[in-house]
Parts: sequence; structure tokens; C-alpha cells
Amino acid sequence: MEFYKKIGGFQKGCKISPFGKGGLRGIFCSNGFPLRHIHDQQGVALVVVLLALVLLTAMVVEFSYGVYTGTNDLYNWRDAQRLSVMAKSGVNVSAYILSNKEIVSQYTESIEMPVANPFEDFNGIITVRIEDEDAKFNLNAIIPDNDSLNESDLSNPYNCFKRLLKALSLDVKIADRLVDWIDENRGARLSDSEVAAKNSMLDSVDELLLINGISRKDYDKLLPYVTVSKNRDNLIVNVNRAEAPVLMSLAVGISEEIAKTVIQQRKGNPFTELSQFNKIAGTNLASDRIRTEGRFFCIKSSASSGGVKRVIETVLDTTTNTIQYWKEY
Repeated sequence: MEFYKKIGGFQKGCKISPFGKGGLRGIFCSNGFPLRHIHDQQGVALVVVLLALVLLTAMVVEFSYGVYTGTNDLYNWRDAQRLSVMAKSGVNVSAYILSNKEIVSQYTESIEMPVANPFEDFNGIITVRIEDEDAKFNLNAIIPDNDSLNESDLSNPYNCFKRLLKALSLDVKIADRLVDWIDENRGARLSDSEVAAKNSMLDSVDELLLINGISRKDYDKLLPYVTVSKNRDNLIVNVNRAEAPVLMSLAVGISEEIAKTVIQQRKGNPFTELSQFNKIAGTNLASDRIRTEGRFFCIKSSASSGGVKRVIETVLDTTTNTIQYWKEY
């Protein structure tokens, strides 16, 4: 018996037969396959279609995300390049200011200049900070080129550095660790101070973090008061801009109270002669230890806009007008 319409739940084109393929009783379509088999095929086809849709959706989402992140990276790169130019303009302005010694000589502290929206088409902030490197303690001067260290001489840079450490409430053994890092001999002043030692002068202050036994906390405390120079023969400090801990390191008799008096005295009336400083400090330091003008200046220029920031750090030799150090990040 054949059905050509949907009657009683059966499909058009199916028939009821007591015997189908293999002698089985049931409902068969005109092609001889059971109706259940047709339904199974339709279910598999539906699953395949759904899987294809899932994969296609995933591909579209991945593509859209890639375009989004790629576009953001491009915009960030563009903004970073623009901010780099802005930061360089801050360095150029600072170099121009430093070229005028009459203006610079009036400053007895670091110079900081934050400027908001300096240009019509720039919505951001440029901050410039100028620091006198000669007002800091030159770490490379702690031991001379010949590696000869006279610890009994309280005026030598080694003992000066120990006084700086005491003023900052740091372990004075850091001085011995620094000596072993710089000197060329392998003799250890402490049991572990020659471990992985460079045995050469520091190229940057950041090297302190590589010295065994100097922690990040020690580094952060020292950072505002120390610098590195290629000159290892003498420790010469600009007393017109040196902070109290550095002033206290210059001689045994300079207490914290005297250092504060020196700082107060030079405000508005910077020292022009070494004798002026020596009179207040009660010392007799010569030009091989102190000076009243700076030569090397650190310029830190940063430009920020829309959550993106670019920073340039450089050291300028104002005598030769040459760059001694450059770092951009």
C-alpha cells in the first residue's frame, strides 16, 4: 500500500509493507530505505551545518579581534613616535637653557618644568627635569685607577662614600662591595663581594643592582645622590646644588645641621668662591674636591597623552655641548 500524501504521520512517497529489505516489516520510502534511516541522515546534516556555523563564527571573531588589536597597535605606535618628538623638544629646550650660564647659576636645586598642552594640536603634558650630575657622588671615584686604597685617610673617596651611606642609614659594607666590583684584582674584601664582579668601573648607576649584596631598597635610597663618571681620579662635588647627604660625605666635620645651613645660605646667593663654602662648613676643601659650577647635567624629558608616555634620559656635557648618555623608553 503506497501513500502520496502525509497521512497518519507518514511521509509522502512511503508505503507500508509487511516485508522490506531483509524481510523486515515496517515503513519504507520509495527508495527502499526505512523512514528512521532518513531521519538519522537529516540529524547528521544538521550537526554538520551547526559545526560549520560555529567555525565560521570563530573565524569572523578572530579576524575582527586581529583587526582591532592591529589598529590599536598602529595607533599606539603613531602616538609613541609623536610623543618621542615632543620629548626630544623638551631636551632641546633644556639644552638651550643650560647654554646660558648666568641663568643656570641662579638655580641651587633641580629645575623642573611641567607644561600642559604646549602646542595647539597636542593635548598632553611635557615634563622636563634638569639635575646637576656634578652635585652627586661619583661612584667610580671610590677607588683610583691604580687600585691603591688608603683606608686610614678619612678624606679619600672611599671613606667619603661610607659617610654618605651612614647619612642614608645604609650598611657601610656596601662601600667594600662597590670597591670589589670596580677594582681589577680578585682579592675579596667580603666573603661574597667578588662573586660575579665586573672588575671594572661602572657604566651606569643601574649596575648597582647587579652587585651581590646590594638590594633594590639600597639602590632606591642611593639613586638621588649618586652618579657615574669616567673620571676615577678625583671626587669633585658642586656644593651649590649638592643635597645634605652628599655635603655630609665631603668631610668628617660636616654634620646634618651644618649641611642644612649651607643649603639655606646658598639660596638666592650661590657660592662663587670655595672660601665662602669652607667658612660656613668649617672645612678647608680645595678645588680637587669641591666646585661652585656644574658641567654635566642630566635631562629627563617625558611626554604623555591619552595614556601613552615616552621618556628620554640624557646626560649633557655643557662644556663641549656633547651627549654623554642617552636612554629612551
